[in-house]
Amino acid sequence: MSHLSYEDQKKLVMKGLRLLALVTITEVFLALLFNGHIVSGFHKDHFSTSQWVTMGLVAIYGLAMVGFSLYKAKFIVYNFMHLGSEVNGLRLSVLLPMLLLVWAIIAFFQEGGAWKERRDDVQQRNMEDSSSSIDYYHQYDEETITTLI
Repeated sequence: MSHLSYEDQKKLVMKGLRLLALVTITEVFLALLFNGHIVSGFHKDHFSTSQWVTMGLVAIYGLAMVGFSLYKAKFIVYNFMHLGSEVNGLRLSVLLPMLLLVWAIIAFFQEGGAWKERRDDVQQRNMEDSSSSIDYYHQYDEETITTLI
């Protein structure tokens, strides 16, 4: 980008900001529209009585939102961080670790969901363990318990 004049760089940045604003406004409009805030009764869960149609529309909506977000992230990284004009090796050395970070975030959410699903079982087992340890100490008199503890 250093070969561009100041005015050319300024035009390029303004073009990029307008494009990002347009994509963001589209994202917000779709989010408000599909959640029933713009047109009352127009909600993504109430399009059809068929579960498959509703799931398909929700999937398309979700993919569109993810696609818009990924496009904005790519645009910012390639244009404003000047990664688009770099050699392929440098681009990959920045982008591949970022993919590992995304994978780690997904893995943490999966692990958290598994912990949440098993939380009641863990609490029940803890209660059973604590009640059995209390029964264990009840076979001793008070003096022996205080010396054990």
